[in-house]
Amino acid sequence: MPRTIESRFRVRYAETDQMGFVYYSNYLIWMEIGRGDFCRECGFSYADMERETQTYLAVAEANCRYITPARYDQEVVIQTRLEQTKRRYLKFTYSVLNAATGTLLAEGYTVHVPLSQDGKPKSIPDQYFEKLTTS
Repeated sequence: MPRTIESRFRVRYAETDQMGFVYYSNYLIWMEIGRGDFCRECGFSYADMERETQTYLAVAEANCRYITPARYDQEVVIQTRLEQTKRRYLKFTYSVLNAATGTLLAEGYTVHVPLSQDGKPKSIPDQYFEKLTTS
């Protein structure tokens, strides 16, 4: 079973639409928060990897299925898992939950490919690949 990292926060008013629901694009931002937390739990940050190795994890695909809307001031939990890991491919999956009830609000995934500074595909550097696969 893949490792799961949880990120928790409250929905901000600015993230909601006129109906009082979280605007759909914010779920993708929350997924980014989950990925960042996942990497930090593995012992590194995106910023470190970019600075030290000029490796950038570009989003090649993103998917989100909306189930029940989140609302202002609701505490949410983002559960992030690294489902597939290859030297040139990462797939993260996400579950967005109402923290109080455990109700599934949304679920999705993102696929990432490592790129060099000039935008060419490259492998994830050994030290970061090891942290992702052994943590």
